[in-house]
Order: sequence, then structure tokens, then C-alpha cells
Amino acid sequence: MDTKNYFFLALGFLALWIPHDMVAQVKKAKSTIVGKSGKDLKSTNRPNILFIMSDDHTSQAWGIYGGILKDYVHAPNIKRLADEGCVLENCLVSNSICTPSRASILTGQYSHVNGVTTLGSGLLSEHDNVAKHLQKGGYQTSVIGKWHLKKEPSGFDYYCVLPGQGRYWDPILKTKENWEDYKDGGIPHKGFSTDVIADMAIDWIDKRDKTKPFMAMCHFKATHEPYDYPERFKDLYNDVEIPIPVSFYDQGAETTGRSFDGQSIDNLLQRYLSATNNPEDRKPYMHYPGLPFSVDGLSSGQARMKTYQKFIKDFMRCGAAIDDNIGKLLDYLDKIGLAENTIVIYTADQGYFLGEHGFFDKRMIYEESIHMPFVIRYPKEIPAGTRNSDIIENVDFSALFADYAGIDYPTTMQGASFRENLKGNTPIDWRKYGYYRYWQHQKVRPAHFGIRGERYKLAFFYGNGLKQNNYTADEQPSSYWDFFDLQKDPDELHNAYNDPEYQDVIKKMKSEIMHQRNLLKDTDANNPEIHEIIANHWN
Repeated sequence: MDTKNYFFLALGFLALWIPHDMVAQVKKAKSTIVGKSGKDLKSTNRPNILFIMSDDHTSQAWGIYGGILKDYVHAPNIKRLADEGCVLENCLVSNSICTPSRASILTGQYSHVNGVTTLGSGLLSEHDNVAKHLQKGGYQTSVIGKWHLKKEPSGFDYYCVLPGQGRYWDPILKTKENWEDYKDGGIPHKGFSTDVIADMAIDWIDKRDKTKPFMAMCHFKATHEPYDYPERFKDLYNDVEIPIPVSFYDQGAETTGRSFDGQSIDNLLQRYLSATNNPEDRKPYMHYPGLPFSVDGLSSGQARMKTYQKFIKDFMRCGAAIDDNIGKLLDYLDKIGLAENTIVIYTADQGYFLGEHGFFDKRMIYEESIHMPFVIRYPKEIPAGTRNSDIIENVDFSALFADYAGIDYPTTMQGASFRENLKGNTPIDWRKYGYYRYWQHQKVRPAHFGIRGERYKLAFFYGNGLKQNNYTADEQPSSYWDFFDLQKDPDELHNAYNDPEYQDVIKKMKSEIMHQRNLLKDTDANNPEIHEIIANHWN
């Protein structure tokens, strides 16, 4: 019997004669001494976690995922992380919109469980999240930058967050001392938001309690619309023409047979023109750089091209500022000697369309939207320069944090740790499909659910229940199914749902969707109308 076991046996004998309240104190002390697998929760050798996340900084603009922008993006520090760590090839968001994705990362729960289904939802402070468990497990925790979950952060020793979307210049940031829910509260901080947020994260790490391991969440507003950038990048891409995606000139669903129209990049053109002609109507967080903008005398195709060139250059300039600050954070860890024992993650809250299918924004189950770019470095454990193609979901992040921290993962959370996957030891029972559900219905971007496997993808565009959500019949979808063979059609240019060669595959995938819905308890038990829609259009 080892020393630790003798110690706890002795505690049992002591309980026979010491006062009851002292027994309770001893039990409490025991619970703080060891955690998962008997690990010492007071050990300073447990790894720190630096979780860096941007908004909408899609994989097409990282350079390490290939694509038409790989030779244009300014991302030396993202490449450095990739060279020194592991890149996830198939990290998927379960609901591609900012607020729900952030809630799933923190709670380890799909949207239907944590209740944050749409952009207008908020995460209640009393709702469980992984930061609370890390905090209880001896970690010092912070979140700095974009929060976007409406209610006051909980589980963090320190928070300093943007109200709502926040603004790029002289950002207002809210702390415990000046908190107000939603968009109110806070004080301004001079500078460009990405620089300010990174500097504040470094300052917190520098002043932390050095007897504890830390989890620092550093969340940038960038590269969210309006894609602004600091002065040092204003001339990047001058006199350069950026190539376009193969599906850039798609005009509507008839071009590919998809089930929806989507949000055209032509809508972004109208936003540019409106901001030019009516500057007083612009919201504080929607000041586009580089105005005025004009397409006078141009054809519709030429106007779309000019819009794209502005959009994509601004987006990459905005991303370059993120990369700058990732480098600043990495250099700081090197300087203070924490690089070896700090897990560094860089990801985005979802993907984003950069002209593919003629779209911008996200939301849809298509590849550009659901892919979360993700790179992780942990020199002690993760082989450098590796890539992993397992299907990982954003609900899994919480389980990974708990695993590294050596604490028990709550049974109410739905994620699975992919720590072994990162080492090249994928469990034999690892998931074969990612489950996706988008709730925020519009006719051009209907609510839908589906699954994405290693080769095939199937989505059902059910819209919202008419009675429950007060939508008219005109706002309901008229098409319901999209199916893609990602091996033969990686750009998703042909909806193959009606192709005879895939009917057996589609039948099996429909069964798998129902299996996933039951497994994850996303059954719409209180919405019989959705069941009616399913019954009418499933076969």
C-alpha cells in the first residue's frame, strides 16, 4: 500500500473520534488534494491553457489549409503553430453562428441542451461551464475580448469583455466592476481591438497567481464584419488582384440544385453602398474601412468582382493583425519560460464564406461554414508538424480542457476528449459523423439539421414549425434535401440527392440522422409540427 492510501486509511480511523464537523473538513480537504486518476490538483506541473479564438477567421484565410488564398494571406505565426503542433483537418461546428458556437465550447453541450440556439440567445450565468470546473480544480481562469453571450461571465477569476459585437477602434470592455447585461457597461481602451485584447491577455498572465496553473481565453473580435484593420496593414494587397473561388458567380439555387438561395455577396455590396451614402445610419460596430465605395458604370458581374476584391483584402488585412498578436503571445510565453508547459490553441468560432457559391457570412452546413480551423501546440505531448483528420466537434473542446487539467468531466456535458487523437491514437469507437443543426430560420437560409461524414453529407431543410414560430407558408422551404459526395464534389457544386447511384447511401444516412438525434436527445419532443414536416418529406 502506497503512502497516499495509508493516509486516507488513517483518516477513516480518525473519523471514529474526531468531531463531525472536522470529518467534513477532512473530506473536503481530500477532495481538493486529488482529482481525475488521483492527480495532484495543486501541482504546478499541470499544463497551462492559452485558448485563442477569433470570430469568423475561416480556414480558407489561414494559409495552412491550402486553397486559392494560401499564397496571399499573411500568417507566419499560424504557420509556426502548425509547424510546432497539430492541425485539425475536420474540426466541425455544431451550429455555425457566433453565440451558439461559443456557448457549446464553454458548456460542452449542443444548442438544444444549453438553450443557446440562435444569435439572440444568451448563456445564463448559473449555467454550468468548463471554466467553473477548471476553477474548482485549482486553475486560475480568465476571459478577455469577445464574449457575445449576453449575460455576465461565470467561472472566471477575471473577465474583461466586449459588449455585444464590440467595436474595432478604442474598444469598450466590461469587467466585474462595471458590468451591465447585454450591450451596456464598460469603459473604452485606446487602440485597435486585436492589439488591445492581446496586450490585456499578456498583462493578466504576467500578474496571475503563479502558484496555480492557468486557463486564459483570449478572444478577438476580428475577423467579423466590417473586417477592419490597423494602419500598419492598410497598404497590404495594394495593386494585387486576388483570385476568385470556382463558384463565385453562382446566382442562385438553380445553378447547383441546392435547397436554398443563401446570402449573396451582392448583399455585401449593398451594405457598402448604404454605408457610403448614409454614414449616419451605420451602427458603431459596423464602420467599414476604405469608404467611399462606388460601382457606378459597372456591370453586375464587374460590381460583384469589385466588392469581392475589397471584401477579401480587408478580411486578410484584419486576419494579419490577428497573426501579429498570436506571435506576440507566443514570444511572451518564450520570454517567461512557459512555452513547454502551456497548451496553445488557435481556432475560430466557425467558418465563413469568402465568395464560395457567391456567398458571404456562415450559418449553412456547407464546408466553408462548418469547418472550424484549429491548431494546437503542446511540446510535451503533441508531435510537431502533424495533422489529424478525425471528426472533432466544438462540444469536445471542454472535454479536452478537463482531460489536460486532470479533472473529472461532468456527465451533463456531451463532448469527448480528443487528447489521444492528437497523439495519433484515435479510439476505435471514435465518431464517424458530425451532427449539425442551424435553428435561425429565414427563407433564403432555412433552419436545417444533418450529418457530415468522412465522404458524404446529408442535410434536411425543415424550416421552422409554422404554428410555433408564427411563420407563414410563404416563408417555409420548398426544397428539403441536400446531399453531397465530398470525394467527387469537394466544392459542393451538385446536389446529388436525386442521383440514382446514391440512393442506398442516402437511405442509410437518413437512418443515421435519426440515430444521432436520439443519441444527442435532439428530438423536438415539444414541437409536433416539425415531426409532421419530417413525416411529409422524409421519403
